[in-house]
Amino acid sequence: MVWNVVHRPLRLSMLTHLRRHFVLPILIASLAVSGGCRRPDPSEQAGAGRSSDDEKPRVFTTFTVLADLARQVAGDRLSVNSIVKTGAEIHGYQPTPSDVERASSADLIVENGLGLELWSRRFTAAAGNVPTVTLSDGMKPLLIEEDAYAGKPNPHAWMSPKRTMSYVDRLVEAFTRLDPDGADQFRRNGESYKAKLRELDSELRSSLASIPPERRLLVSCEGALSYLASDYGLKEAYLWPVNAESQVTPKRMARLITRVKDSGVPAVFCESTVSDKAQREVAAATGARFGGTFFVDSLSSADGPAPNLLELQRHNVELIRKGLTGGDG
Repeated sequence: MVWNVVHRPLRLSMLTHLRRHFVLPILIASLAVSGGCRRPDPSEQAGAGRSSDDEKPRVFTTFTVLADLARQVAGDRLSVNSIVKTGAEIHGYQPTPSDVERASSADLIVENGLGLELWSRRFTAAAGNVPTVTLSDGMKPLLIEEDAYAGKPNPHAWMSPKRTMSYVDRLVEAFTRLDPDGADQFRRNGESYKAKLRELDSELRSSLASIPPERRLLVSCEGALSYLASDYGLKEAYLWPVNAESQVTPKRMARLITRVKDSGVPAVFCESTVSDKAQREVAAATGARFGGTFFVDSLSSADGPAPNLLELQRHNVELIRKGLTGGDG
């Protein structure tokens, strides 16, 4: 973990000059070429609802799932925001100049690692090399077995409640370095949340145990549920290994259709941050039904089915249980 020791006022004055003359013009030009315009999320705009938060250390996470985890540990001692907005695709995200502007005032950036955030190194450099903690550091990942990604780590480790506990430990350590006076609160919050993760693990295991052995094939668009499948004894099949390479080639489509037909699996699924069109074609070609939308790389809106990580997991597992048992009860 690298910690920037430049005092914030001095660092920000230097960054203002750099952004004005070097960083923002380059980033704006690249975004104009890549079509980086997005509809803003009012709940996450810079300065929104920030009165008392102005004096708190500022933490930015790369995406909304990590923001939820960080808030569970931080409590009311830190200001936590996500760089990537709700519903956005994380792998190939295109940061905007306002993203850089917001993050340049951060005291810490929290990322997942394992190759998930392809843009993060350029982004943190543009924001002034803000100190960064990588939550997957030290973890032995599951490896992707398919195509050009074979042998590379699957980055979606937060989909395992057990592995998420190590994310929590890393957050406690990082926040204690950032705000030593809050060490006891961070530790208590972390232990409380890990207790909820242990309860969730038991709950998910019990729910998925009802799926018959011959139907325990989890079919999704992205291979994003490998850790969940590994934890609970499911096999996995998908259209592409990671969303960074979400091309539906004829070979991939034909292979998945054959796998679904051969297994007789009754339902297939897709994730919220990508189009489900190809997966619906798989369903039509095999006689399986489209079983619903998973949340993995992003939470839902606050009034949606996955407003936090615990509910995200419950939503996904309930879809799997209903889809693969063919029941609604």
